[in-house]
Parts: sequence; C-alpha cells; structure tokens
Amino acid sequence: MIDGILSLLFGGGRNVVVETAEVFRSNAEKDAARGAVLQSAALEQFGREFRVVRRGWFDRLMDALNRVPRPAMALGTMGLFVAAMVDPVWFAARMAGIALVPEPLWWLLGAIVSFYFGARHQAKGQEFQREVAASMAAVPRVVQTVRDVEALRDVSPDAPVQGPVASESSGDNAALQDWRIGR
Repeated sequence: MIDGILSLLFGGGRNVVVETAEVFRSNAEKDAARGAVLQSAALEQFGREFRVVRRGWFDRLMDALNRVPRPAMALGTMGLFVAAMVDPVWFAARMAGIALVPEPLWWLLGAIVSFYFGARHQAKGQEFQREVAASMAAVPRVVQTVRDVEALRDVSPDAPVQGPVASESSGDNAALQDWRIGR
C-alpha cells in the first residue's frame, strides 16, 4: 500500500508534490534560468542594434567640420566684445547694419541653429548608447577574465596542478620528482 501511494506521488518520472507546489510558488531555479536566457537575448539584440561601425576618412572629416560652429560662435561672440572695446565706432557701424536685418531672417537663423544643435545632440546621444551597449555586451567576458585571474590567486606552489599542465607534470619527469623529494 505504501509502495502504491509513493508510486502515485513520485512514479512515472513525475513528482506530484513539486508540481503542486509550483502552482502556488514558481520554481526559483527555473526562474533564474529563464531570466538569464532573457537577459542574454536582450544584450545580444542590443549589441547587434548598436554595433560599432568603422568610419572612413570622409566621415571623420565631416565630424571634425561639425565640431567647428559651436566654438566659432563662442569665440566670435567674445571677439565682438573685444571689438567693441578696441574700436567702438567700427563696432557701432556693424551693429547698425545688423539692426537692419528683417525679423523673419532672424527666425530662420534661429531655426537653422536650433536644428543643427538638436540634430548633433541626438546623434551624439545615439553614439553614446552604442558605446554603452558595446560595453554591456563585453561584461560577461570581463567577468570571466576576472574570475580566471582571481582563481590564479588561490594557487599555491604546493597545491596540485589541475588541467592539462597536471598531466604533463605528473610522474614522467624524473628531475621534477627529485626536486620534490628534496623540498
């Protein structure tokens, strides 16, 4: 009778107790495995989406030219202050000319400058996200490398060597055996 009850609960490769418990509480080990698979897939997709692309000389030249307007505007504005102090009459003539610019042209200039800096900000933000994705994709390799290095810290000279080196240094080397005996 006990055998019948136990085979009913645990027989046929099933565990009714575990299956019943999993109805009320999820299996933590299976949840962790599903989470690891999900995170790995998300990182892989993120890495593919934001992969680093090698840029040619033209792209680098255009990026360098795109860096010019902001410093030029800042230095030009400071230059206007210097010009106003050095030659106020010359400066006043130039500012009088600027005062004649119609208002719609000022709006157009404002829109162009806004779009330029807004697009540049967005492009730099996306480039930053690609770099973050590449760094995140490298995390598992770095963690494994750190673990490998930390494992080397625990190796002492007297500890038995494991892995492929152990088979090479087992009992075949007579000089090594003599040295071990001498220690």
